[in-house]
Amino acid sequence: MEHERRLTRRGSLAALAGLTAAAAGWRASEADAGPQAVASGLVTCVLSPEMTEGPYYVPGAKVRRDIRAGKPGTPLALRLGVSNVSSCRAIAGAAVDVWHADAGGVYSDEAVEDTVGQTFLRGIQRTGADGLALFTTIYPGWYPGRTVHIHVKVHIGGNVVHTGQLFFDDSLTDVVYRRTPYSARPNRDTRNANDSIFVNGGSRSLLSVQRQGSGYVGTIWMGVHA
Repeated sequence: MEHERRLTRRGSLAALAGLTAAAAGWRASEADAGPQAVASGLVTCVLSPEMTEGPYYVPGAKVRRDIRAGKPGTPLALRLGVSNVSSCRAIAGAAVDVWHADAGGVYSDEAVEDTVGQTFLRGIQRTGADGLALFTTIYPGWYPGRTVHIHVKVHIGGNVVHTGQLFFDDSLTDVVYRRTPYSARPNRDTRNANDSIFVNGGSRSLLSVQRQGSGYVGTIWMGVHA
């Protein structure tokens, strides 16, 4: 099926986003753009801080909203918005690429993790007319030396316009990690304040998280140079 196809390394992201030079690579959502949307908090004009891609990026993620692939954990719905930092307008058609560790702190499709060929907790979605890309996943686990995070790339017209990481409030992580399966791995060794990447702009990449049933909804707007 189309939504489950794997993307090739070349040209796939442009095809995914349906963005061509003739179409200017993106369109702005009039309903959720401009000063009124900014004042309401729906859209932010703040440029999102660039952060290291990290060692676990794998080109060719599946195009899918639900990236759990059977992995257990506290449900997490992601609402990731993309806006043009120059105009404060939401950008439709951007390809948002996310990946993160499972509850045990393991990434998929990595030889060092012995997970080559597995695709859990990786995926790509396009932003809709409202500028939002939606994902269904789980709350990430931790691994030594890093605070809890989600990796993200934003592509427009086949070009990467943002590489970043998304973070969580430590007090929320403390609550989540009291539950299974996270509780099987106590004593995480790194919090936001002593994470070498978070301290360089991470406070501007904190997800706004709300409770939803047995899980959470995490939202953030990423301002990019389109």
